[in-house]
Amino acid sequence: MKSRLIATLKVGAAASALLLGLAAPAFAEGVAPAAAAVQSTGQAPQGVTVPPLGFTKRVLANGLEVYSARDADTSNVTVQVWYKVGSKDDPAGRSGFAHLFEHLMFKSTTNLPPETFDRLTEDVGGSNNAFTADDTTAYFETVPANHLERMLFAEADRMGSLVVDEPTFVAERDVVKEEYRQRILANPYGRLFGLFVPETIYQDSPYRRPGIGSIEELEASSLEDVRRFHATYYRPNAAYLIVAGNFDQAQLDRWVDQYFGPLKNPTTPIPTNNVVEPEPTGPRNVTYYAPNVPLPAAVVAWPTVKYADADRAALTVLDGILSTGESSRLYRSLVYDKQIAAQIGSTPDFSQQAGNLSALAIMAQGHTADEGIAALNDEIAKLRDVKVTAEELAEAKNELVADALRSRETVDDRATALGFSLINTGSAAAADEEVAQIQAVTVADIQRVARKYLTPQRQSTITFLAADDQNPASVQKMNVDAPVKVADLAPAGPPAVLLPEAERKPLPQPGAEVAPVTPTVADFRLDNGLRVLVAPTDGVPLVSARLSFDAGSSDDPTGKAGVAAMTAALLTQGTKTKTAPEIATQIEQLGASVGASAGVDFSNVYANAPSNAFPATVALMADLVKNPTFAGEELERQQAQTLDGLRVALSQPASIAGMTVGRVIYGDAPYGATITQQTVPAITAADVAAFHAARYRPSDATLVFSGDITPAAARALAQQAFGDWRPAGAAPAAATNPAGQPLAPRIVVVNQPGAGQAAVVAAVRGVSRTDADFFPLTVGNTLLGGGFSSRLNQEIRIKRGLSYGASSSLGARADAGLFTASTQTKNETADEVADLILAEIAKLGTETPTQADLAPRRATLIGGFGRSLETVDGLGALVANLALYDLPMSDLADYAGRVRAVTPEQVEAAFAEHLPVNRASLVIVGDGSKFLDDLRAKHPNLEVIEAGALNLNSGSLK
Repeated sequence: MKSRLIATLKVGAAASALLLGLAAPAFAEGVAPAAAAVQSTGQAPQGVTVPPLGFTKRVLANGLEVYSARDADTSNVTVQVWYKVGSKDDPAGRSGFAHLFEHLMFKSTTNLPPETFDRLTEDVGGSNNAFTADDTTAYFETVPANHLERMLFAEADRMGSLVVDEPTFVAERDVVKEEYRQRILANPYGRLFGLFVPETIYQDSPYRRPGIGSIEELEASSLEDVRRFHATYYRPNAAYLIVAGNFDQAQLDRWVDQYFGPLKNPTTPIPTNNVVEPEPTGPRNVTYYAPNVPLPAAVVAWPTVKYADADRAALTVLDGILSTGESSRLYRSLVYDKQIAAQIGSTPDFSQQAGNLSALAIMAQGHTADEGIAALNDEIAKLRDVKVTAEELAEAKNELVADALRSRETVDDRATALGFSLINTGSAAAADEEVAQIQAVTVADIQRVARKYLTPQRQSTITFLAADDQNPASVQKMNVDAPVKVADLAPAGPPAVLLPEAERKPLPQPGAEVAPVTPTVADFRLDNGLRVLVAPTDGVPLVSARLSFDAGSSDDPTGKAGVAAMTAALLTQGTKTKTAPEIATQIEQLGASVGASAGVDFSNVYANAPSNAFPATVALMADLVKNPTFAGEELERQQAQTLDGLRVALSQPASIAGMTVGRVIYGDAPYGATITQQTVPAITAADVAAFHAARYRPSDATLVFSGDITPAAARALAQQAFGDWRPAGAAPAAATNPAGQPLAPRIVVVNQPGAGQAAVVAAVRGVSRTDADFFPLTVGNTLLGGGFSSRLNQEIRIKRGLSYGASSSLGARADAGLFTASTQTKNETADEVADLILAEIAKLGTETPTQADLAPRRATLIGGFGRSLETVDGLGALVANLALYDLPMSDLADYAGRVRAVTPEQVEAAFAEHLPVNRASLVIVGDGSKFLDDLRAKHPNLEVIEAGALNLNSGSLK
């Protein structure tokens, strides 16, 4: 789904989990450099050399800087254009303008009709997207390599001749309003991080305005403003063109000269915009209020340095010590030891002109924001007053360098790393220098920058609380001045128009196809029955391991939904020889990512590490699986964090809808059960231990290795780590019919007064992964809601501007799966959007799509499959998925052929048989006062349940 995202909505990873309504993390994460062989004692590895980006540079006569890097090991190419304009350049009275304009850049040019970019990317198996940050608006596409010339033609055309008419402008502005409602209003912490944090930290900098703007200032913008903005900033000498992938360099140079060389720069200069943020004159303390805030939040923040400053490296390492991973100071203190916070995080945010560092705590139930502020201040004071340990410093460096390694796994990753460096420093070399700068940071550097920047006199302290009658919701600061004025923008000139088809420059034809290659998968078993699969690749020195079990939430004991999830979460929280903090520390020392999770049918334990540290990582992984202790105090911690996550989830329409729809489709059957505030406290340590003993068995497990490893090395490693593993308990009886019997469709409204948006979900009981119609349904689902150019998104977002995006999911499972089609919209249009979704589902079962309909959707699926093959985790997931459903490994190589073989008639027949619209249920969560009357007129049998009375423990929901 094309996000057209705002990169200026900044929040730490820990807070992001709560913002998305997720329960506490079920794993300990950390990143660190690749290393020489590491002993299982957790000795920190030696540093790895991160491969240089390896781009070459050209500058055209018009000032366009072109960077390119060839990689013959991929079948794809990425094309990126980074413009030197971002939300800081929004004119006064037009906040959100750069982001609005980003949306409009995907429309028409003089030679390309509207939505052509999706035709040129998604429809040939590629992808496209864009984002707006403080200092840049970046556009990027990844396509099969034979489509490179077409993308260069298209990018040059929209740089030089964008067409925007009044209907397009109004429609896309409505989409951005829906994005604002979804990101800011419907999210309990959206106002805090999207609006209030930046406006509090900065005094004069344009960074204090939200990148997404406001409804009022979006309304104030005009078509003339848009045209002037394009004329001012979208010019060759204000852009970087980055190309990476499989191409011929000489041919690329000729195409770039042909398409970009003729573009001219306007005579007007780019408006001056270089505000120097003043030094704070004293501390600031602010309290904000918002509706539907389930847990109080505390933020402490300081202005720091711009991206190119020499102190950025030390502040980045300091941030790693502060909040990265479960061995970090904030996690250990606030979440693990004191248990006063549900989530913690910190964000080192460095931009062209200024930067900041913020630390946050979303408090646990029963704890106050004041407690969080005191605890955050205490940890910051320790950084100033006492030097960090050498071990902490090494761990943080390991995490950062390994992250740099992972961020260069694909061609688009490498191009993106270069783009950020260019925008913030103007130097391509800066990206490769960052690792050395990180490695050079000393213990003394950490204390020095803490004392220099993180002082009480420079600090902003923010408290975020639930609004009530005494404290109404805080409003966004409006009428904020900015350096750039509308009057400073260049004249628009004559409006560009889409030329008649006969007069348009023809699109270049694709070149010869470069086919993706799937690896040969080695397949063997250990003596204890453990199946081992190995998919070796060339590329960066990373290896992934995925150990999967035939046990998921559908196997939870009756009345104790969450046992499978809690079992997975507790695997990293203690073994017979290691405590939870020791495990977290070792993960970070190894530069690894290790964790576990439980789905509906299966549970997975996974690890990713630099190849030289991988043997020790697998040894740790095996210890977690074979020797967990499930200590009572660790269970209590996980239960508390999960309950806090549920409180956040139950404040958001989309999360409520997601939990409700399972009950609507499956009722009281195992597939319908969901973790609730009642089931979590009922889980005991004995429940978890019994689940593990019965269901974590080598004979029912599959271990998948993918990446920089040979089958022989994998066999030896698997034998060493898991060869002595024996089941701890008797095998359970095989589960039967977890989906239960089909139920009559229902129309359910969960009324949430004051909801910022309505979530709309249509759902049908679907099929199993092994159903003969899986591929026809997969292709049909992609036509319906798989991508930006899918039918749902076309009808709801593109044509009507009623949503930020609409999509669908086939949701195949081991038994009858859960098909859903969903979106979020303003409350007033919930009933209209529900009608549109149901109508599109109906068409697939009653009208035969054309070959022209299916061809691009087949390409979408095959292209996404090819991109998954490019990462070690993506490849491992594909292999593991086949194994979990007992499908042959040959299906990996056969995937593209299976997709291409689907006919239009098969799609219609499969939808008619399995997903007819007359069996669809509808779940809408939102402010019912704004849509219930219209919805009831169409569905007199609808059920209305107040959000506070929703009972997710029962199929009746009451």
